[in-house]
Amino acid sequence: MTALILDDRFARELPEMAVRWRAQEAPDPRLLVLNEQLAGGLGLDADWLRTPDGVRLLVGNSVPSGATPVAQAYSGHQFGGFAPRLGDGRALLLGELVDADGRIRDLHLKGSGHTPFARAGDGLAAVGPMLREYIVSEAMHALGIPTTRSLAVVATGRSVQRETMLDGAVLARVASSHLRVGSFQYAAATGDRDLLHRLADHAIARHHPQAAEADNRYLALFEAVASAQARLIARWMLVGFIHGVMNTDNMTISGETIDYGPCAFMDVYDPETVFSSIDMWGRYAYGNQPSMAAWNLARFAEALLPLLDDDLDQAVTMAEAALGAFGREYAAALSAGMQEKIGLSGADETVVAPLLEDLLTLLQQNHIDFTSFFRDLGRAARGDTEPARGLFADLAGFDAWLNRWRALDPDGEAMDRVNPIYIPRNHLVEEALTAAAAGDLSPVERLLTAVTGPFEERPGLQRYAEPAPEDFGRYRTFCGT
Repeated sequence: MTALILDDRFARELPEMAVRWRAQEAPDPRLLVLNEQLAGGLGLDADWLRTPDGVRLLVGNSVPSGATPVAQAYSGHQFGGFAPRLGDGRALLLGELVDADGRIRDLHLKGSGHTPFARAGDGLAAVGPMLREYIVSEAMHALGIPTTRSLAVVATGRSVQRETMLDGAVLARVASSHLRVGSFQYAAATGDRDLLHRLADHAIARHHPQAAEADNRYLALFEAVASAQARLIARWMLVGFIHGVMNTDNMTISGETIDYGPCAFMDVYDPETVFSSIDMWGRYAYGNQPSMAAWNLARFAEALLPLLDDDLDQAVTMAEAALGAFGREYAAALSAGMQEKIGLSGADETVVAPLLEDLLTLLQQNHIDFTSFFRDLGRAARGDTEPARGLFADLAGFDAWLNRWRALDPDGEAMDRVNPIYIPRNHLVEEALTAAAAGDLSPVERLLTAVTGPFEERPGLQRYAEPAPEDFGRYRTFCGT
């Protein structure tokens, strides 16, 4: 293949936030899954990546000449508590490359071994959590939701101690960058205003170049990040995605979804749904995600205050006004998306808003599967109401709503273009990961086939569209560290 060139722009421009490091040697690396489509878009030869040299690249043991792998420094509020020094404890930025569309992309490893930021952790990852991130991130991409993407999962041949001994793995992932709110918190906490300036200018050039033309470029940066996050969180809510660990170190400056740890898709509609085993108080429950995003953005604004204005009071006033726009933009994005989901895009807001409010109440009271319902509702728009009606115990209540909705002439075909039939349902993800742990990757491959084409119903994939069986029980996810 053509020689791979990995730039080290982050390390050169922000050396205070980059620790040169090398991945831990993998004793017996074995490729489990490779994203050939993504590889091609990055200008990488998929056949070469399957060779021993390619696999060694994917675990960080063979690095192109001139590349500078680094562990990135960042801080973060974790479940509300500030940790001034987090950083890549088990990850490495191998470098930046340019994809086929001319965009800069990070090539990043997760589970590549202990770094100076690892604290008491071992820096490793297990096969299951890395395959989970691969499955869910690629499903999110197929849903049109901004996200980091997964290039490959490689088993390392090393065991990892968790509750039991597990097979170790490294995930190779790709992002427009790995800059986070926590990156700015780290720079601000150093008290080095020049570092904060350089980080902000780096973020503007990388993600929000239009901010450079504004009268106050750093205020414009904050506004751009808040806008991107408003649209992102709305997209999460529209498909029932629950991130599970929305700490400030897991909120990107680019507006991409990052770090798929204890994530899951909601089954039955309930705003209080929590899957993460470590979220004891429901801080990051499905319905709390918009307010938690606003909270994270407030911490971002605090980090940026020295750049917004020399007068602190004026800087705070500017930040508060800009943060207020987040709620308005989120509400507008969610409203527009929900109108699309029920086939009434562009309809009279005064009519649709109460219709949507009543619908969500019905879904919650009747314990309705969120994803299945909207696909069945699309059938109702085309005249077949029985699949949707059959979901409800309160049939009279739903029929009354259905009549109001059908009187507005919803577009069923348009609904099918935005309402997925296939998502990474929790019972199917667990089934696939259990099989993979036993050496059978075929369930992972079949699940990927379904969720990477989420809107088109296909023969032979019926079980991937069905809700969890009643005996699946209460679902819990884990971060994998």
